[in-house]
Amino acid sequence: MSSILTNTSAMTALQTLKATNNSLNDTQNMISTGKKVATARDNAAIWAVSTVMQADVDGFNGISESLALGESTVAVAQSAAEEVTSLLREVKEKIVAAKGENIDRAKIQTDIVALRDQVASIVSSAQFNGTNLLVADAADPSLDVLASLDRDSTGTVTPSYISVNRIDLTQAAGGGLELLAGIDVTAAAPATDPLDDIETLIQTSVDAAAAFGSAQNRLEIQGSFVGKLVDSMTTGIGSLVDADMEEASARLQALQVQQQLGTQALSIANQGPQNLLSLFR
Repeated sequence: MSSILTNTSAMTALQTLKATNNSLNDTQNMISTGKKVATARDNAAIWAVSTVMQADVDGFNGISESLALGESTVAVAQSAAEEVTSLLREVKEKIVAAKGENIDRAKIQTDIVALRDQVASIVSSAQFNGTNLLVADAADPSLDVLASLDRDSTGTVTPSYISVNRIDLTQAAGGGLELLAGIDVTAAAPATDPLDDIETLIQTSVDAAAAFGSAQNRLEIQGSFVGKLVDSMTTGIGSLVDADMEEASARLQALQVQQQLGTQALSIANQGPQNLLSLFR
């Protein structure tokens, strides 16, 4: 049945064309943004999950920076402790030499004092970004490096840290190298054997270097893990929200053809009422 009041064919063609245009717009947006889920309107559930995951990625990127900073700080302390160990070994050589006969012990003591001052200089300058792990600080006994963000089943996020204890290698009262200030080889028979003292000091600096080396290795491993975790999470987010560009391109071409056909169908449908007029001529 044909009607001059209601053009059913045109209405159907128009609805089809509108649906095609909407799909075409969505596909064009997908191609321009590179995402199939760019906003909550596209897919609320997927958008919510990906947004939370992206927030975690942003957090772990900050953790990577924290770990890099911590690793550099510990590396400076380790290098300084190793250099101190090397200087203390030189001091030991001087002490051993002073035990011989017909030796100018005063000159040897001058060399020991110079080495001692160099140790003090290294310890005092072994800082990175204002933190020196070779100097005691009662108010801040350790370097706490942010290492992870742990999310439980309820969504609660808890930060975790890697703590690196300070190891005091100063020569001040109570410092790990306090005995160094008292070493004196000018006397042929000193009250205490400086060789025993230097052995203790060398072991102290060796232990410090080893502790910092272990901490640096742990920070490096954690940094590597966080980097891999960020890559995995980024890949996961991409699989949820990124558009398949090959599929989107093929769909775009198909929709463009449908749009052309829809426009032609609507044009043909609109000609129907005009054809009815020929019946009354």
